[in-house]
Amino acid sequence: MSILKPIAVAALLAFGLSAAASAEINVNIHYLKVERALPPTLSNLDPVPENLGVSGAEVALKDNATTGRFLGHDYALETIEVYLGEDPLASAKQALETTPLLLIDAPAAIVTAIADLPEAQSALLFNVTAPDNTLRRENCRRNVLHTAPSLAMRTDALAQFFVKRRWDRLALIEGTYAQDQSYANALRESLTKFGLGLRSSKTWAFDADMRRNAAQEVPLFTQELKDHDVLLVADEVHDFGRYIAFNTWEPRPIAGSEGMTATAWAPVVEQWGAAQLQSRFEKAAERKMLPQDYAAWAAVRAIGEAVTRTSSADLQTLRAFILSPEFELAGFKGRPLSFRPWNGQLRQPIPLTHSRALVAMAPLEGFLHPVSELDTLGQDQPETTCTAFE
Repeated sequence: MSILKPIAVAALLAFGLSAAASAEINVNIHYLKVERALPPTLSNLDPVPENLGVSGAEVALKDNATTGRFLGHDYALETIEVYLGEDPLASAKQALETTPLLLIDAPAAIVTAIADLPEAQSALLFNVTAPDNTLRRENCRRNVLHTAPSLAMRTDALAQFFVKRRWDRLALIEGTYAQDQSYANALRESLTKFGLGLRSSKTWAFDADMRRNAAQEVPLFTQELKDHDVLLVADEVHDFGRYIAFNTWEPRPIAGSEGMTATAWAPVVEQWGAAQLQSRFEKAAERKMLPQDYAAWAAVRAIGEAVTRTSSADLQTLRAFILSPEFELAGFKGRPLSFRPWNGQLRQPIPLTHSRALVAMAPLEGFLHPVSELDTLGQDQPETTCTAFE
């Protein structure tokens, strides 16, 4: 007893000192939300939630705090909203004065401009919404990590499904907005990558009210398309795509921006413990979890996982660990998530879904890779044009 007492006391003192040291770790994260001018669309059925993205970060903060309480780690999240006409760079500078950890919910050009600020050179930025392939390629930045999947990851997932089903006769309808064109180009790249191609394509340039004219206009519009197994729709602003299904000249499945879609997250994802995350999010936000919410959740959780595993809030320590082979994040998608060290993109499975159910989870069985099957989605290391991470 006399021997055990000093040992027990010493252990308690050591634990107390360790806890006291851990208590000094304060992690302050800012969420920079830049308002976008929404294009006029034919339907107003899809209102954008005011808390889109932010709610995902808030749920992740609670997840971090659950572990942090035992370790003495304290997490805080502050949201900065930049409205139309305001300067996002000024707001970013203001945020970076307080913390080097910044989630950016903004178009690609603004993400790049913020990353190039002198104040951001020693920061760690997370792109949680911009899907542009160029941000992961020639316009990548060393201080930017991406938890939003790239367009290439989403379109590669679709292409894998078509190969698996042997649906190799494809047609495309693309919109005229820049987002539509980027998505259509990504589709073409993915089809080429997996040995597929388009038999025909058309551009949707109507400005008529399809709510009244779809049954007359769409059959005539699609009549000229060559015979196809699947009709792809590139309508990322969700303008006309909803009126294509069941109105085409030939009865064919729809995929892309409508029909079967490939996205970071969907309310119908319930396996691998996802139902629990869905329930927690819905309770907190009073709505379904959307892809932007998931990307923000993943960014905050990645920070929390790195802090927990390294017992540090030092930025270089966190960055090095996040990009290391030792980093893994449980993302409720059936496989651990990790970051690609050549461009900062979060590796993640891509759900293929329709409005009522999960169809498949890409990468699909049979698409092999020497390092990670997740690297069959999006730009792989041998083909990367990103040099900032070298």
